[in-house]
Amino acid sequence: MDHISGRWKLGLLLALSTATMWGVLPVALKGLMETLDPITVTFFRFSLAGLLLAPYLWATGRLVGFTARLSRRLSGLLLFAGLLLACNYGLYIIGLEKTTPEAAQVMIQLAPMLLLVAGIWVFNESFSRLQWLGVVGFLSGLGLFFNHHMDDLFVAFNDYGVGLLMVIVAAMCWTGYAIVQKFLLRQFTSQQTMLVFYVIGALVFLPFSDFSPMLQLSQWQWLLLIFCGFNTLIAYGSFAEALVHLEASRVSAVIALTPLLTVLIVQLIPIEGIVAEPLGALSLLGALMVVCGSVTAATAKGQTTAAGDD
Repeated sequence: MDHISGRWKLGLLLALSTATMWGVLPVALKGLMETLDPITVTFFRFSLAGLLLAPYLWATGRLVGFTARLSRRLSGLLLFAGLLLACNYGLYIIGLEKTTPEAAQVMIQLAPMLLLVAGIWVFNESFSRLQWLGVVGFLSGLGLFFNHHMDDLFVAFNDYGVGLLMVIVAAMCWTGYAIVQKFLLRQFTSQQTMLVFYVIGALVFLPFSDFSPMLQLSQWQWLLLIFCGFNTLIAYGSFAEALVHLEASRVSAVIALTPLLTVLIVQLIPIEGIVAEPLGALSLLGALMVVCGSVTAATAKGQTTAAGDD
C-alpha cells in the first residue's frame, strides 16, 4: 500500500489539468499532422517538454541527489517506464492519424480502466459489484460508440480498424507505465522521473524523425507544435504529481471526462483539416456510457478500499 499526501484539492486540480490537456491534444496533433509525420511530431513533444523542464529542475536544485539514489533495479525501472510511455505516445498518434480525434480519445479511455482493474492485483484493492457494473457499462459504451465501425475493426480491418487496434495497445502500454511510475515515486519526485522519460522518448524517436518539412509549417502550426510541447509537460507532470496527492481511483475518475471535451470541441467547432466522427444517437449514448462507466468503476468503492492505490 502506498501513502498519499491527503491534499485532495491539489490532486483534483492536477487531475483536471491533465484531463483538459488530453482533451485538447488530439485536435492539436491532427492540425500538425497535415505537414509533419506522427513520429516527428512525437519527437518534438518529448524534446520540447524535456528542454522546458530540465533548466527549471536544475535551477531549483531538484536534481540534487537523483543519481545517488540510482541503483541497477531503479535504472531498469526508469528505462522500462520510459519505453512504455514512448510506445504509448507513438502508437496513439499513429492510431489518431488513421482514425479521428473522438475515436482515439474514447478508445484510449481503456488506459485508466485497465489501470483501475490492475489495482486489484498490483495494489491489493478491493472491487465492489457496483464497480464491476461500471466496467460492464464502460465496455458496452465502447461497443455502442463504435457500432458503425465494427466492420472496420473485425471484418475489413482497414486503416481505421488498424488505428483503433494501435490505440488499444497504446492504452495497455500507458497502464504499464502508470504502474511502474507509482513504484518509482517512492524513490524519486514526479518531476525527476518525467525528465528521464522525456529524454528516453526523444532518443527513441530521433532516428526516425524527418525534419525536412519543418520549413513548410505555417505560423499556426508552429504555435501548435509549441503547445504540444507544453501540453506534454503539463499533462504528464500533473498526472504524476496527482498520484502523490490523490488516490489513483479518483485520478482515473477525473481523467475519464477527457473524451467528452474532445467530442464537444470537434463536433461543435468547425476546424479546418479535421473531419468530425459521424456520431449518431447510439454513438453519443456510447460516449456517455464510457464516461459514466469509468467514473462508476473508479469511485464506487467499498468500505475496505485501500488508501494508497494506483
